[in-house]
Amino acid sequence: MMIHRGTQAIYTERLVLRQLTVSDAEDMFRNWGNDERVSRYMSWEPHGNISVTRALLDSWQASYRNKAYYQWGIEMDGELIGSISAHNVNDMIRSCEVGYAIGYDWWNQGIMTEALTALIQFLFETGFNRIAAIHRLENPASGRVMEKCGMQYEGVIRQIIPDGKGHFYDVKQYAIIASDVL
Repeated sequence: MMIHRGTQAIYTERLVLRQLTVSDAEDMFRNWGNDERVSRYMSWEPHGNISVTRALLDSWQASYRNKAYYQWGIEMDGELIGSISAHNVNDMIRSCEVGYAIGYDWWNQGIMTEALTALIQFLFETGFNRIAAIHRLENPASGRVMEKCGMQYEGVIRQIIPDGKGHFYDVKQYAIIASDVL
């Protein structure tokens, strides 16, 4: 049974996963929101100016009233360095997809693996049965994060994700189910 708890704070050895606020705009814009090295594998373009970041954070902040809304900032040593979310929540089949972004300066340090592992645990405790994630074929590092978190490769989904310019890309999909870890 699903018991939506909303975006509650999650603590790991090095990180705090927490709700985002408009006051996080400077960190988000500086650390990943306007960095084309981060956005090149995403469905969004670099923010271009901080007003884009503020508007996005404002919409996320307003959504926290919904207990089935899951969007965290990733904080390390008091600085916001990335975000992670669960979306496409389906109560009927108790599933969701997860997505994440982290600033370039924090790549290859095990940070996203730590954050995703904690999120997977939280979601299973909430009652989810299946958690999926995708990455563009050109970003195998994201797939390695998924594998380190226990997710299993399921295959390629063709022409599913548009970038900010309207081009569609193939992705690899991974998933983990509750019985994999229980």
